[in-house]
Amino acid sequence: MSRSLILLAGDQLSHELAALEHASDDDVIALCEVAEEGRYVPHHPQKIAMMLSAMRHFAASLRDKGYRVHYSALDDPDNAHSLLQEAERLAKLYDCQRIVTTRPGEWRLLQAIEERRSDVPWEWTEDTRFYCTPEAFAQWLSGRKQPRMEAFYREMRRHTGLLMEGDEPMGGQWNFDKDNRKPLDQRLDVPSPPEHGIDDTTQAVLDLVAEHFGDHFGDLDGFHWPVTRRQALVDLRHFIDALLPDFGDYQDAISDDDPYLFHSRLSAPMNLGLISPREVCEAAQNAYLEGKAPINAVEGFVRQILGWREYVRGVYWSQMPDYKRGNALKATRGLPRFYWTGETDMRCLQRAIGMTRENAYAHHIQRLMVTGNFALLCGVSPEALCDWYLAVYADACEWVELPNTLGMVLHADGGIMGSKPYCASGKYIDRMSDHCRDCRYDVKKTTGETACPFNSLYWHFLERHADTLSNNHRMKLIYGSLSRMSDDKRTAMREQAESFLATLELEPSYGQGEHVAGYRARGSSS
Repeated sequence: MSRSLILLAGDQLSHELAALEHASDDDVIALCEVAEEGRYVPHHPQKIAMMLSAMRHFAASLRDKGYRVHYSALDDPDNAHSLLQEAERLAKLYDCQRIVTTRPGEWRLLQAIEERRSDVPWEWTEDTRFYCTPEAFAQWLSGRKQPRMEAFYREMRRHTGLLMEGDEPMGGQWNFDKDNRKPLDQRLDVPSPPEHGIDDTTQAVLDLVAEHFGDHFGDLDGFHWPVTRRQALVDLRHFIDALLPDFGDYQDAISDDDPYLFHSRLSAPMNLGLISPREVCEAAQNAYLEGKAPINAVEGFVRQILGWREYVRGVYWSQMPDYKRGNALKATRGLPRFYWTGETDMRCLQRAIGMTRENAYAHHIQRLMVTGNFALLCGVSPEALCDWYLAVYADACEWVELPNTLGMVLHADGGIMGSKPYCASGKYIDRMSDHCRDCRYDVKKTTGETACPFNSLYWHFLERHADTLSNNHRMKLIYGSLSRMSDDKRTAMREQAESFLATLELEPSYGQGEHVAGYRARGSSS
């Protein structure tokens, strides 16, 4: 009988995985902890702990179902500490005639598999956990001059029937985004997230990660991520019952105190495979049908998954490997050092980075309009910011992180992900958050010692990129305002911004140094 080694990556922890469909009693299921995958960028310790604990729990569940499982632990003496090399070692150990895996979440790994030449041949199968395959997305993309997410999202609604009544969208319109931009109501009582118990398996992983990855950015204290399907379902039920009703209204709001507000935190367990996007979207739809959540909340949430999540994956696989080199705005600045320390007087950035250090999490507006917006305005290079985003967030896989950061945040893909840069002055942060009340900078000032840096940086950014952006129909109004400013005012703002940029201490290590240099060398073909 032909025996296969079925390799499961750390983000493929689903019993419905395509590679497991035809597994025989004689096949060997392999899960491998390898140092290489934990260090190609300095991943947050909570991110590593979440994945390793989830892998160990999933291996136990496979054994309970009768599968033959080999688990390579990080401290096993024979561990090759390279995912492909370890799989090939195990294939020879168990006398397997082939290695079977599922499409990985990173182009570099798929490329390495397809180029692999070894005594044991490699095969891979499509990942069926998503609504849309890369091939189906490529067909949708074909011939479109402006492949916008909204058009893709509507097509996916029609294809799946989610939030549809026949051929029409539930609620009478496709998109309720205009109803989802309320600033935080300070009188609201935000429910606390569930606390999952730390069992012996998770505690052993936390000790292991502290020993091997304790020098990485981020705290392990207060680890709270779901590491089993049961825990992930608890988080899903908590979101549907306690958070979803208010999610729509306040999904763009930012709090100085609360890192989660009404956000689900389900992207990490979805990316691991502990829960599926289908059951998450269907649970949200059922909440609307049962009168437990309003349409603006449910549609906004479903759009994040059925729309954005599927769309960015399609962009990733259709545009790689060239996509990773995108730098349409020619940004070259290194990452400010305070992205790793949180030591800045700008309250919004201080809190976003501090919450990320504590929780391996920041919600999408903190990422887009605080840390991302600042990097955009300063001209931080796509490489530096993409590596930081990939490192610090528990839910950051390259297929989702790269298009969101390089395309959405930095507009470095020239407009594939968005028709305009998401640039903003301090006024936006003041409107959507309560940060400015405790900041030493005055958000109402553009020049002077106490002026909010976002303000002068915003106009400086527009000036620098006028040749590229001024003809964008969505930016004509703001460029009209810039053109009407006096020369003296524009000079003062320019000098203010350049003076501030000159004070930024840039990070030569993580932004452009040994961790990332190693990552780039391994992925240089991409």
